[in-house]
Amino acid sequence: MKSPRITALLIFFANLLILGACSNTHQKNDFLECLIVQLENSNSKTDVVYIPKNASYASLLQPLNQRSASNSPYRPLLIITPFYESEIQATIYCSKKVGVEIRIRSGGHDFEGLSYTSQNPFVIVDMRNLRSISIDSEEKTAWVQVGATLGELYYTLARKSRTLAFPAGVCPTVGVGGHFSGGGYGVMSRKACFGL
Repeated sequence: MKSPRITALLIFFANLLILGACSNTHQKNDFLECLIVQLENSNSKTDVVYIPKNASYASLLQPLNQRSASNSPYRPLLIITPFYESEIQATIYCSKKVGVEIRIRSGGHDFEGLSYTSQNPFVIVDMRNLRSISIDSEEKTAWVQVGATLGELYYTLARKSRTLAFPAGVCPTVGVGGHFSGGGYGVMSRKACFGL
């Protein structure tokens, strides 16, 4: 026979699990409701939002690397694939209002898994649709949206100029958003100490 203390602890943890599941569903519904209102107010598309019941949700969630997301207690409540800044602004507004974290995926792979795992309820903003690249050869400048990959940047740059280059990583599937925020280095990067 179990002691009353062990039984009380089991009941306590079972209630926590039930409350967590209810809270998770409640947060998802509140977030989705807020987001739909915000998107309608900004005349944005509502087909950029994927919930777990959508057929495309699983394929969008599948990370580009093979690291398992099983160490994360949460799956994303929603996946948002914005086309416009207003859709990103709506997501940020609703995440603050409802208290849900945001994970950003910038079009490429993610070896650390930070863009699709969390210890708290979260949504993914997948920047795959924001990938335009504009290069001015004369001014030697480039405008690159966060969803483009390094391979796309290199290809566009090579088509524009035979003398310009960009010192980024060697892997073409890395998203520029992740690379520019410190996620890699390449053969043309400056020499640095990497903990050797």
